[in-house]
Amino acid sequence: MKLYSWNVNGIRAVLRKDALSPFIQSAQPDVLCLQETKAQFGEAVVDMPDYEEYWNSSVKKGYSGTAIFSKTKPLSIHNGLPDDLRAKYDMTNDGYGDPNTEGRVLMAEYEKFYLVTVYTPNAKDDLSRIPLRRDHWDPAFLEYCQTLEKTKPVIFCGDLNVAHTPQDLANDKANAGKKGFTDEERAGFQAFVDAGFVDTLRMFKQGKGYYTWWSLMGGARARNVGWRIDYFLVSASLRDKVVAADIHPDVLGSDHCPVSLTLDI
Repeated sequence: MKLYSWNVNGIRAVLRKDALSPFIQSAQPDVLCLQETKAQFGEAVVDMPDYEEYWNSSVKKGYSGTAIFSKTKPLSIHNGLPDDLRAKYDMTNDGYGDPNTEGRVLMAEYEKFYLVTVYTPNAKDDLSRIPLRRDHWDPAFLEYCQTLEKTKPVIFCGDLNVAHTPQDLANDKANAGKKGFTDEERAGFQAFVDAGFVDTLRMFKQGKGYYTWWSLMGGARARNVGWRIDYFLVSASLRDKVVAADIHPDVLGSDHCPVSLTLDI
């Protein structure tokens, strides 16, 4: 089973560039998860007749959003975090707006696992959203995944807006303490690892050079001066089912590239 995840930074822009269809034809994913779709359902016509189509769009138009395209119809679909976690980790006082209205989480239930795609809020250049990440979003999303895990294994993927270790960005020393590489954000990621979730790419590839996002400035992508902020993580019980995990920097159309996970399941 081939799963792909891609922050498209605007699905309509990717369609205008005619970047999606060639990717689908080449990759042939069983499931494709998208983040930062920036579109409501129906605003972007995606020609994928072999796939079931599910969207969680932001209330604010042209912003954020997630989607799942699946060859197999899921047993169930759920948009956003559950109400009990929204109440427990109240995010309505965040100065940028409630992230629970931004289409950031979409879950598809399959026979043998839950699949969750997520577009994690950015900490902002001035780090003003660090309290949201540290005290609300990151622990809420972890608890959500752990709650699902009580029923069946969990796979989650998407743009987590953090480089976990110095190996996950080209210029780690220059970016220490900046958004995407603060102690607080990295600790939020480490909490998933400590809870038993497996960063699948690191099962197969070690060291620097494996990046999924590049600045549009200074020819960063051509020079591969990037960050790995897009991931597939799986419950520990699925580790032995992981056949392959990879990044696909040759796929253009966004400032992010797709990441993939292949399972024998």
